[in-house]
Amino acid sequence: MMFRFLILFLASCVLPALSGVEGCLVSFAYAQKEDTEQPSDQQISDFSLAGYGDRGKKNWELSGKSADIYNEVVKLKDLTGRLYGEQENIKLTSDKGDFDKAQGKIHLEENVVITTDSGTKLTTNSLDWDRKNQVVSTKDVVNITRENMFTSGRGAYGETALKKVNLEKDVKVEILPEVKDGAKPGEEKIIITCDGPLEVNYEKNLAVFRNNVKVDREGSQIYCDNMEIYFLKSGEAKEEKPDSAKTKDPGVSMMGNTKIDKLACHGNVRIIRGENVSYSDEAIYTAADKKIVLTGRPRLILYSMEDLKNASLGN
Repeated sequence: MMFRFLILFLASCVLPALSGVEGCLVSFAYAQKEDTEQPSDQQISDFSLAGYGDRGKKNWELSGKSADIYNEVVKLKDLTGRLYGEQENIKLTSDKGDFDKAQGKIHLEENVVITTDSGTKLTTNSLDWDRKNQVVSTKDVVNITRENMFTSGRGAYGETALKKVNLEKDVKVEILPEVKDGAKPGEEKIIITCDGPLEVNYEKNLAVFRNNVKVDREGSQIYCDNMEIYFLKSGEAKEEKPDSAKTKDPGVSMMGNTKIDKLACHGNVRIIRGENVSYSDEAIYTAADKKIVLTGRPRLILYSMEDLKNASLGN
């Protein structure tokens, strides 16, 4: 049986697609292939690509176990990509990938994972990576983990560094508080769901939930059309008031001891705490004083007068 050694002239096959970088370093190993079995024009193993900026600084690199070279697409296996930014680095991995030589875009498949130096992790089954514009997108289910916040949804679009991410539909967010002495793990867990989209901006510490929003904590629920959550900045903490100073109006204490700073609900707001229910057009909850302000035709249905103490109603 006849064999031949294939050496990939990657500069002629791939490098024309890598526009926008001053330099590119290519390394590869030899691959051996039967003439009778050639699903691709050329094949290499243990390949590596790297792009450099104006001052010779490495901007990105792409490596993998093997690559099958076609006219327009390079099919990759065991892919690892790295982006080197000014503030933090990003790593992408997947079992498979297709590199579009003309557009410089990469489609990742199976066990796709993005991790950042700041601790954000995204997992999904497939992902399109636009290296030039530094954006990623997918139609599949996405899971994002960042500190005590776990987010999932179907369909996503965002920056490669995951500073800004939009989830299209079927959104679910779980926020876990710090476990303190005497507290059970997950006892104060908050679950937020919405039809979507969800817009998360980690730089601004803001999450915007749209369409059929529900906030659920044991014994308390909030329903509304749209909602914004403002989070405390990293390392920032606000002093809690003693138990005697905490308000007990419907929904006031439902946030517990998380990193939430403020919560703003809009449209058809309904807050349920035990048997007590409140209705309003808008509601603003502030974690510092654990108080909720209802505005726009507020209405309370109370079965316990104790829950009325310190409640704040707008116009």
